[in-house]
Amino acid sequence: MTSWIRHALRKKIARKGPKGKQQIIVIEPNEKLVLMVKFAIAMTLCLTGLEIAYMAFLGQWSHEVFAVISGLVGTVSGVLIGRQA
Repeated sequence: MTSWIRHALRKKIARKGPKGKQQIIVIEPNEKLVLMVKFAIAMTLCLTGLEIAYMAFLGQWSHEVFAVISGLVGTVSGVLIGRQA
């Protein structure tokens, strides 16, 4: 699971090096950022399972759990898109 998260958070910068050759510089993500994204993805999966169980046993939709899921998805998406900018 870690490798694709690190790859998604990795930043590549292209620049001209000596003698006009193109160089690609790879900036690895911070370990805290990787752990935060892993935690947010895990919590999204857990809350999705909770929502499914809530609907299966109670037959209702929980707006509160869905709001938290939406917030976590927005946070993870923002981190991934913001890191690439």
